[in-house]
Amino acid sequence: MFVKKGDKVKIISGKDRGKEGLVLTAFPKKEKVIVEGINKFKKHQKPNNANQQGGIIESEAAIHVSNVQVLDKNGVAARIGKKQINGKKVRYNKKSGEILDK
Repeated sequence: MFVKKGDKVKIISGKDRGKEGLVLTAFPKKEKVIVEGINKFKKHQKPNNANQQGGIIESEAAIHVSNVQVLDKNGVAARIGKKQINGKKVRYNKKSGEILDK
């Protein structure tokens, strides 16, 4: 999977199209990611020992990786490629050529 935790991504389709955010968690087997502030949903929570008040909780749902593009340091969104530099595989932005991994 080309997206990792901590990457800054841009949403390219769906209701949040055009927004940007940080990847909080990545699920490689499901090919989904959770992006900070994107694809929010509301859940009604009953009162329990952990949450005495209960109420409506708002949080982020997972989004498929095909709906996001990774941004480089200059904010350019493009497809991601992989190549070897000094015997180490790194990810790079295909549009700008900038290396994403350190």
